[in-house]
Amino acid sequence: MTMHGVRKPKTSLTAQFARNVTAPGEYCDGNGLYLRVNPSGSKQWVQRIVIRGKRSEMGLGGFPLVGLAEARSAALDNRRLARAGGDPLAERRRAREVPSFEAAARKVHEMHGPTWRNDKHRKDFITSLELYAFPKIGSKRVSEVSTADLLVVLSPIWTSKAETARRVRQRIGTVLKWAIAQGWREDNPAESVTAALPKVAKAPRHRKSLPYRRVAECLATVWASNASQSTKLALEFLILTAARSGEVRHATWDEIDLHGADSLDVAARVTWVVSAERMKMKREHRVPLSTRAVEILRRAEDLRTSSGLIFPSLRDKALSDMTLSKLVKELGFEADVHGFRTSFRTWAQEQTDFPAEVAEAALAHATGDAVVKAYARSDVFERRRAMMQAWCDYLAGGTDAQPSRKE
Repeated sequence: MTMHGVRKPKTSLTAQFARNVTAPGEYCDGNGLYLRVNPSGSKQWVQRIVIRGKRSEMGLGGFPLVGLAEARSAALDNRRLARAGGDPLAERRRAREVPSFEAAARKVHEMHGPTWRNDKHRKDFITSLELYAFPKIGSKRVSEVSTADLLVVLSPIWTSKAETARRVRQRIGTVLKWAIAQGWREDNPAESVTAALPKVAKAPRHRKSLPYRRVAECLATVWASNASQSTKLALEFLILTAARSGEVRHATWDEIDLHGADSLDVAARVTWVVSAERMKMKREHRVPLSTRAVEILRRAEDLRTSSGLIFPSLRDKALSDMTLSKLVKELGFEADVHGFRTSFRTWAQEQTDFPAEVAEAALAHATGDAVVKAYARSDVFERRRAMMQAWCDYLAGGTDAQPSRKE
């Protein structure tokens, strides 16, 4: 007898029969489903099914752990999949291959290795998941992680550690996107879980900056300190170029453009070209170097090593961000290294007539809406060269020196 695709024998099994039967043998229910009773008394569900023209037998679990209704449902699903040309056995093997969330996260972390901006970002990715996600969902199959699971992970830190929680959510989402690409799931609950969490206002992050009138004093104190030559040179170069810490610490000699000159002795046109891969905005950034910045490069030539770094550490690796910031604070200046960009920007605004877009271009900031950006494609390089030299002259003149104004 067949009804709605369900094939049944004249007399199908009952839950009571499945519980009570003890005689060894196989008892048919329908859709190829049998209850097999072994001489030992144990009972298993098996299904005989044709998969792509080949007769196969599938085990569906032991009784009573798998009840009659569950076994029937599985048998029907398998038969429908097989009739549609699918392979229930292959699907089962694939399901068994689905890794745990932790295993998937570690795989994603390894795959992204070449793309990390620096070691800190690489370590932060896996460390945050080890601390907050793995203890709660690490052992779950990546295909089974749900919105409810993410709520368990994020709720305890969503308001108390908002920035950390946001990053954990993003990193979980990255892992689940990879699982989607593998065919192990179709949705990404990390993209919708925030709707079930309280709204948290994003607190603006203000980097401590030094008043521009004190920057020359800070530089003088740095040079009088016992810091390494490389650290002193890197910090002054950072201030003179208004660059980000990572851009300076990872700067290499092949980024210095001498405009055809044979050496740094010709200082007028030296340019530092930072590749798009190393920039926050992922756009190449040309930095016109002032006379003092070129002098720093000349002094740094004595530190050349096989790494190619302009400002190498004693171990011939890039200086750490902590090295620069710790030096400034230990010398008594309450300022973040990134804050020197603010010092420069405030100086340009209050003490010069250079247009705002020139100062913003020096900081490698994107300004204006899409229409403005479409037409204003110049990096105002020559005007920036004059501005950076004015900044250099201001610092060389001390705290009360007046900068050059319009070029």
